Amino acid sequence: MKKISVMLVDDHAVVRMGFKLLLQGSDDIEVLGEAQSGEDALKQLQTLAPDVLIMDISMPGMGGLEAIGRVLAKYPQQRILVLSAHEDIMHARRVLKAGASGYVTKRSAADVLMQAVRAVYKGQVYLEPEVAQAMAVEQVSGSKNPLDALSEKEFKVFLELAKGRSVQEIADTMSLSPRTIGTHLYNIKQKLNASNSAELAIIAIRAGLIKP
Repeated sequence: MKKISVMLVDDHAVVRMGFKLLLQGSDDIEVLGEAQSGEDALKQLQTLAPDVLIMDISMPGMGGLEAIGRVLAKYPQQRILVLSAHEDIMHARRVLKAGASGYVTKRSAADVLMQAVRAVYKGQVYLEPEVAQAMAVEQVSGSKNPLDALSEKEFKVFLELAKGRSVQEIADTMSLSPRTIGTHLYNIKQKLNASNSAELAIIAIRAGLIKP
């Protein structure tokens, strides 16, 4: 029987090791390789060509959301499952919008992760049950979140600002100029009707993106 080949993308080696051991405990899944960033994953994809790319979204460099876009631009048929520490529906929604086929949190049980890998491999969309339920409730209530108006880069800058990081620190992390980050900050404040970083932090906390 052909095994489902996967590639793990996470900037923490210990995390990759843990999930590799977990996945290889299955009879029908094998880990072909590992990458520590989106850039690293793009370099290895052509050679490894895994059935499913399992990717974190909070990584240095381009980050997971941008990596999803670049991977699919180059390899449109690549199936991507996001394995994230974020338990809010905001990240899940953005991941699906970017083109990923599934979203599972790192706290999920081993069988949930394996079920997600198998579903994504078959071409299905998979959401961790708790996340799917929360998204369904939001959709039924018809509530709109102003954060949806942010672009992917603005959303990433917003999260960093909400965590208390400076413009210079964010510029260094994202390999952008402080002026570019400043432009993003201006647009973010306009879209969210916020006047300072403290207000941005409150918005992030209310959205469940960061802990108070």
